[in-house]
Amino acid sequence: MGEINNCILPDELYYWVQNNVWVRVMEDRTVQCGMTDIAQTMAGTLIHCRPRQVGKEIKKAKSLATVESGKWVGPVKSPIAGTVVQANSEVEADPTILNRSPYTDGWLVRLQPVDLDTDLADLVRGQEAIDGFRAYMEDKSLGDCVHCEGFTG
Repeated sequence: MGEINNCILPDELYYWVQNNVWVRVMEDRTVQCGMTDIAQTMAGTLIHCRPRQVGKEIKKAKSLATVESGKWVGPVKSPIAGTVVQANSEVEADPTILNRSPYTDGWLVRLQPVDLDTDLADLVRGQEAIDGFRAYMEDKSLGDCVHCEGFTG
């Protein structure tokens, strides 16, 4: 488990640093996608989340969900091109799950990738992710991650 400034970065995930999103490859080679601990800190307490619907085709870098907090509204950009095979209705019902559990319960969508290996090649993990997020946080003058709703992973 990586950590930078109280920000958690699980080792098994792939990260798209500049867009603060992660990818978990499932056994069937579908992928779960979500926001990082850093993203939920930057947003603050989330008050609205709308994942894209099942069947929606998503291009890489296009929105896989829209989230809203008291200080920010915007898209969560997809690190993988694919079709939504499952949307997390729990985060739509209670968006603060994204604050409490960005990596476990707070996934946004599950995609059937178009070309998983090619898209994963553009992402980082492990020490490369830690170094990337450290530079990102320094560049944006970000302080420690704040777990405004508590943190369960």
